[in-house]
This record gives sequence, C-alpha cells and structure tokens, in this order.
Amino acid sequence: MADPTAPGRTALARLDDMNRRALDGGGKEQLARQHEAGKLSARERIDLLLDPGSFVEIDRFVVHRCADFGMDRVKIPGDGVVTGWGLIDGRKVVVFAQDFTVLGGSLSSACAAKICKVMDLAMKIGAPIIGLNDSGGARIQEGVESLAGYADIFLRNTLASGVVPQISAILGPCAGGAAYAPAITDFILMTERTSTLFVTGPEAIKAITDEDVTREDLGGAATHAERSGVCHLTAPDDRASLAQIRELLSFLPSNNTEAPPRRASTDPEDREVPELDAAVPAGSRPYDIRQIVRAVVDDGRLFEIHERFARNIVVGFARIGGSPVGVVANQPLELAGCLDIKASIKAARFVRCCDCFNIPLVTFVDVPGFLPGIDQEYGGIVAHGAKLLYAFAEATVPKVTVITRKAYGAAYEVMASKHIRADYNLAFPTAEIAVMSPEGAVDVVRRAEIQRAADPAAARARLVEDYKAKFATPYRAAELGFIDEVIAPRMLRSRLARALDLLRAKRDKNPPKKHGNIPL
Repeated sequence: MADPTAPGRTALARLDDMNRRALDGGGKEQLARQHEAGKLSARERIDLLLDPGSFVEIDRFVVHRCADFGMDRVKIPGDGVVTGWGLIDGRKVVVFAQDFTVLGGSLSSACAAKICKVMDLAMKIGAPIIGLNDSGGARIQEGVESLAGYADIFLRNTLASGVVPQISAILGPCAGGAAYAPAITDFILMTERTSTLFVTGPEAIKAITDEDVTREDLGGAATHAERSGVCHLTAPDDRASLAQIRELLSFLPSNNTEAPPRRASTDPEDREVPELDAAVPAGSRPYDIRQIVRAVVDDGRLFEIHERFARNIVVGFARIGGSPVGVVANQPLELAGCLDIKASIKAARFVRCCDCFNIPLVTFVDVPGFLPGIDQEYGGIVAHGAKLLYAFAEATVPKVTVITRKAYGAAYEVMASKHIRADYNLAFPTAEIAVMSPEGAVDVVRRAEIQRAADPAAARARLVEDYKAKFATPYRAAELGFIDEVIAPRMLRSRLARALDLLRAKRDKNPPKKHGNIPL
C-alpha cells in the first residue's frame, strides 16, 4: 500500500486541490447566479461547443498580478477566462471562454495574456479562433494594464483576419473597449435577452446626452441584428448559439490555405427543378428569392447570415454537390430588391469573407437599381455601393452569376457581372438587362413620339414592348458574350454544379500590392 505521506502523494494532492479550485471558478453561489440569469458557465459552454472529451485546457493555474485594492487576497486559478483547444467535428479549434463567475469575467492583464497565447497558437497551427464573451469589461483595479491587454488582443484579431476564421459569441455583457475585439472578427453571434454589446452604456449616454435608453434597446441582440447590423446570428439561449457555431464552422476551412470542407451528398447534382420554370413572375410582382436558392442547393438548406438586417439582400452559406458556396441574392420581397447603403455593406462584407476563405460565390440577380432618395445620397450610397463593386471585382474565388429577372443600370454591373471578373454568367429567359427599365428608357428616348400619338398610353405600351424585345432581353447580352448561357430555369442546379466543378481548379490573382484601398 502506498504511503499517503510520501512526497509524490503530497504533490498529487496539491495538484488535485489546484484543479478543484480552478474548476470551481467563482464558487457555487456565483455559478447559481449565472444559471439564474439564464446563462451557462464558461466550462459548460466549452463542453457543449466541442466534441465530447476533446478539450485540452492550458494556463489553468494562471492568476492575476494585481496587489492593489485588496486584490492580492482575491486570486483564483485561471482568473477570469478559460483557454485551450479542442475539436469540432474532428477539426482543431482554439477557444477562450470568459468566466463571469470570477470577478465578473473582467479582463486582467493575466487574462489578456492567456487569450493572446491561444490566438498565437491558432495562427501557428492554422486553426479557427472561437471567443465566448461574457465579461464586465476591463478590470478597473489594474488600470492601464487592462487596457493594454485589450489592445494586445485587438492586434492579434487584426493580424489573424483573413488567415483563420474568427467567431465571437456574445453570451453576456460586452462593453466599452471589449466590444472592438468581436467587431474585428468574421462573425458575431448574440443570445436574446442575456447578451448586450455596446461601447458606451445607458448611464453614460444619459449623463452626456440626456437620452434615456435601456441596455436591451441600446445593445441587445435584436438591436444589433436588425438596426446596426453588428450581429450576424441570434439565438434564444447559449445552447442554440453554440450549435450555430458548430454549423457555421462546417462551411469554413480551418485557414486560408485550405479548401472549405466537402461533405458527401445524396442530392443528385443533375437534379432538374421543374417548379423553377414558373417561379419568376412577370413585371415587378414580388417573390421570395430564397425559394429559388433553396430549390437548387443541396437538401434545400440555406444557412442565412445577417437574416434580420438589410432584408433586401440575402447572404448565406449552402452546399452544391457537397461543397460549400457563399450565396448573395437580391430579394424582390423587400424594396423590390434595390441595393441601398445597408444592403451594399452587408453583401460586400460577406463577399470578402468568402474570398478570404476560398469559398465560391453564387450570385442571384434581380435588381432594378440602387435605391433613389436624398437620404441615400447624403448617407454616401456612392461610396457604400462601391464597396460591393470593389468586393466582387477583387474576389478571386470562383464566381457564378444567375440573372433571374431584372438587372438594370449600375446595379447590373455591381452584382457580379462578367465585366468585374465573374467566371460564368447565366440568365433565365425572363431576364431583362438594360441601362434602365424599359418604361423609363422609352419615356426618355421616345417621349416626343408618345406625345404626338393619338393614344399616348397605347403608343407607350407598344414602344415599351418593342424596347424589351430589342434591347432588354438576355439574348442581346449573350450576343456580346456578357452572358455565357441562357438556360431553362429547371436546369439551374445542374448548370451551377457543372460550372462550380469546372472552376474548382481556378487560378486567379490580383496585381502585386500591399493592399487595396477599399472605399471604407
């Protein structure tokens, strides 16, 4: 029998005690409060996020170094963040989870060093970075050291951008300088009713501007999903948000040197979709572009991003033939599918993200133009619309474009046209490609003839139909090589699958330069 007083036994007992103290975090009382608030603990979140038993924690015994304000008597192993690495669907990821039960998850210089350490590790091994945010912000007792810690994290967020995917889940408060770390990452997820994200809180706003606002209205999930566009995905609780992260990662490669992960698909690539032949209504009648997208992607699954923001454009991930694609689609149900400031920003950001991580783009076009209006012009629609133009033109991933109905004016050019390096451009027979709507064109170039007619309304209608037949059909663009194929809509899935297969080995690059100057 081993001697319980032996030196080795004493060392193991100390290790067991250190592990217990670290795993207890802020203690049972704080954990109970976390649960009462509708939130899971940092370790519970990690266990749900990662494949069972795959988490390897590092820096479990790190403690803060502050001795002021009695902090030397409040030291918990691990401090306010749990860090390490594990697997999601068998693929390596690094993760940090702020622990609100330990001093409100506030960021000390020690916490920042732990986060920076795993971020550096992610860059070395080419693995995604997942941050689970639930923190009261900078640890006031540490002053500038805590601020420096945030800046150290910001730098790594910036350097990792476009190298490895970065995903931020806001699962509690995230305020002040802390808000900028998620803002640099690729995707932000928020839980409803339990998360907030803002730079300046309601109390400071009241003191400075005398405006009254609740924390939820100022920085809740609904606000950022619908109004600011800061939030990409929302979920009712922690469990649902963590499940979203797992699905989101299934579309993304581990880093920018890899292709996105393929999955076996039982959905035939050559499947015809007869219902598409009548899916696009004539004229300007609205329809849901998502019905066309879902009809042609694998198993009808579209993982929409930014669903509640700028609803006049749809972006998201899907698969065709088992391979991930990024979908960008004008939405005729909202603003007739016009591009405006918010839609341009939303789509440009998504296009650039897909290009960073080698995800082909499939663009569905039904756009009557840019939204007119004084507010749009004063708001900078010229610069914001140029962001989308720039993003599509700069992207070197495979780009396949489908014009389902309208493609007018500058909006035609911006929406992944052949002229800005789209690789394969398709059109339905219902497509109308023109400088402006046939009605608008006739009113400009045939105005005098209409005014002289005995029946101006009948003359205008006849001239509009004549203009459509001569100048706005997809066949005119096809004659010029701007459209590669005019196809029966039922053939769309098979054509997309074949085009993407053709382009799988595509090689394209931009001129040598430090970086471009996108119109921010």
